[in-house]
Amino acid sequence: MNLRSFDYYSDTPEPTIGLTRTASLIREAQTEAQAGGSTVLLFDNGDSLQGTPVGDLAAEQADKPHALMQAFGALEYDAIGLGNHDFGFGQDILDSILSQAPCPVVCSNVHRPGANEVWQDQAVLTRRVEVAGQQASLTVGVFSVVPPQTRNWESHRLGDDVRIDDILTCARTKVSDLRSHGCDVIIALAHTGLGSADPAPNLENAIIPLAAIEGIDAIIAGHTHLTLPGKSHAGLEHVDATGGMVHGTPVVMPGSAGSHLGVIDLTLTATTEKGWSVAAHRVELRPVSGADPAPEDPSLVALFSDVHSATRKQAEEPIGHTDQHLHSYFSFCAKDRGLAMVAAAQASAVRQNLKGTPHEVTPLLSAVAPSKFGGRAGPRFYSDIPAGVMRMRHVADLNIFPNELRAVTVSGEHVRDWLEMSAGVFNQVKPGVQTELVNPDRAGHNFDVLFGLSYVIDLSVPPRFDAEGRLVNPAYQRISDLRFQGHAVTAEQRFVVALNNYRASGGGHFPFIPDAEIINVPALPIQHALKDYLTGALPTESLEQGPCPFHFAPMPESSVLLKTSPKAMRHLADIAEFIPTLAGTDAEGFLHIQLSL
Repeated sequence: MNLRSFDYYSDTPEPTIGLTRTASLIREAQTEAQAGGSTVLLFDNGDSLQGTPVGDLAAEQADKPHALMQAFGALEYDAIGLGNHDFGFGQDILDSILSQAPCPVVCSNVHRPGANEVWQDQAVLTRRVEVAGQQASLTVGVFSVVPPQTRNWESHRLGDDVRIDDILTCARTKVSDLRSHGCDVIIALAHTGLGSADPAPNLENAIIPLAAIEGIDAIIAGHTHLTLPGKSHAGLEHVDATGGMVHGTPVVMPGSAGSHLGVIDLTLTATTEKGWSVAAHRVELRPVSGADPAPEDPSLVALFSDVHSATRKQAEEPIGHTDQHLHSYFSFCAKDRGLAMVAAAQASAVRQNLKGTPHEVTPLLSAVAPSKFGGRAGPRFYSDIPAGVMRMRHVADLNIFPNELRAVTVSGEHVRDWLEMSAGVFNQVKPGVQTELVNPDRAGHNFDVLFGLSYVIDLSVPPRFDAEGRLVNPAYQRISDLRFQGHAVTAEQRFVVALNNYRASGGGHFPFIPDAEIINVPALPIQHALKDYLTGALPTESLEQGPCPFHFAPMPESSVLLKTSPKAMRHLADIAEFIPTLAGTDAEGFLHIQLSL
């Protein structure tokens, strides 16, 4: 929930994000459209409640009006959809927040008893429009979908009676229903991204086949934090990356954190058969930063004043100390000390709960993946915590979502598959051909590092698993020399692994999940475990110390390009083994560093 143009992790202004800046673009676009006699509709597409310290605080303050709902009212939103992360605070808190919504809340494929009290499965909006000097009626139908995987990702928050339908099946039903209600135009608030071009059951990223469904006139997409129109989608089947069209249907993906305003213009013509039809369309993205940055909207700045100040005060609470600079600029090639600290906190908390059980003597590992690694969020999105006092904002920085601690037992064979899936984040490197180290099509938050082990990653071979966890290159293995305490890991060896609920419930499609044995541990947010570890309430863990668990197999005369923040230049000594060479900054603002393998 990025309300202000502010980074609470570093306690500094951040001009590239924030609803206060997006609001200026909204008001400007509304004025332009209304001046031309157009009807304006304003929508939000979910994941707006969580992911920042201010979102966490607003959720805790049940006795106060929710700042985002107030903002939706001030900006006169017409409808809002839900995203998977919106369920992360639990049903009671979600219900309390949504009960304050100033407009319809739409969630079409999530079903639970009583949900109709706070959200509806579709909305029908009627607007008066002027045509040739005459008033006419326009009826707009709206439906909203989330990934069905949300049922697993948030299983600890959702009751057993919650059902989430397939996106495409739900969409076909909603289009039929809305047309039967006489809707002239149908808008899909689709909290899903670009993925497979082929329709299939339970797709997480279903935009391409969704756009092929007849009767949908425009789609607002999301979930993956990407942008459309955007050149990164060039070459995708059925996708016009420049025009923002998929199967000829206008689709906009407005990034994340309020970085862009998505605009879809529909030109309608009256027809005798059904009232109105779409004659033309145009898709546009308007960034809050750039040559002419959007200013912060003063009315929203005032509206958010109290929660903004309270968040900053809470975030400054001192809880511990670090004698090392913690940053995530090199998470994909070197030891991330902040990640090691989270791994140690997870392991320490789990170890306390294994005492007196048969698992007490089983080797304990801890799986963690970077929370802030640049990627789709841009070059500002890295952890950077100086040595000295550790504060609550630093805890949130190192683990930005309120995931809960879990523990599983797995075999050595499962551990190897786990690491093979994790290593899929890297591109294959061929001798003499300079390649980008990280594949931008693989999610950085699926790069699990298993602390407690040591292993080698061979980038000369293709990944063993694809992004969906399917075995696609069975003849190849990237992981070798896998060891625990200096001894080779065998296929039958057993391990307890501390991890988060997202991974334990199947997030990321890791192939070991179906065979993992769940160990019951008390519900504990990982942020709380990290705070306890820093305050000394949890014992220290040795796996925080030592070198990076992984290193790359040598590839003479080969190098890769690492994309990171320009601020990484202050820490090049941390990757001296790669003989780093600066290779300039790209149009997005990422610094490129050439690493010798």
